[in-house]
Amino acid sequence: MGGKAVIEKINLHIHCGELTVIIGPNGAGKTTLLKAILGEVPHIGKLQFARSDRKEARGRPKIGYVPQRFEIDAHAPVSVMDLFSATLAKWPVWFGHRRKITEAALKMLAQVQVAHLADERLGKLSTGQLQRVLLALALTPAPDILLLDEPTAGMDPAGAALFYDIISKLRHDYDLSIILVSHELPVVAQFADRILLLNRTVLCDGPPHQVLSNKLLVETLGNDVIIPAPPAEERFTAHNRRRQECDTRSATGLPQRSTP
Repeated sequence: MGGKAVIEKINLHIHCGELTVIIGPNGAGKTTLLKAILGEVPHIGKLQFARSDRKEARGRPKIGYVPQRFEIDAHAPVSVMDLFSATLAKWPVWFGHRRKITEAALKMLAQVQVAHLADERLGKLSTGQLQRVLLALALTPAPDILLLDEPTAGMDPAGAALFYDIISKLRHDYDLSIILVSHELPVVAQFADRILLLNRTVLCDGPPHQVLSNKLLVETLGNDVIIPAPPAEERFTAHNRRRQECDTRSATGLPQRSTP
């Protein structure tokens, strides 16, 4: 805004099957970074996707996205299956649900444990249920990269734990590159493969045991932040070996000229 960069000098190399969590203070540019990857805000630099043989793939990768907020009319007669049909079909929802879309939707809704809600009205869903529905939608069809912007905001602890359990399993089942914005450091410590500390630029980047013990964390987030004990380094050994088999490269490297 006004020629001032919101985020700058961002250079990331994200691996498939890896859950990368972005943390940082309010206004650090976390959501802006996700929108830059999505192509929703102008930026300098580019996103590159590399195949498992390290050759650059043609075109943009498929990106799934779950936003921080999804505004709906609580009284609108729109069901979960209506949402899938409206998003994925090329004809109006009032013509009915196509069988292929219904089958694909039910399969992914089952993966996130909400298949029983397929005919439920969106306005009746709890925060956790709605976020899992949006997660299922973001995964239909299966993307190369999944972006999650504070997906558990407003959830109770049990719902948040279930959500993270689900995405932790999905990243292995679908070999997904997941980039997730979160303020929940205890959850981050438990589930992340990698943490990125962001405050307009990358301050610290590495496995949780390194980032959570870095003095920059308190300097950036403040003395009031509760920092969980860093997990053991050995936890990441098997994953680090596995991720060498396949890379997803993200480079947005560059001054960002948009506001969050």
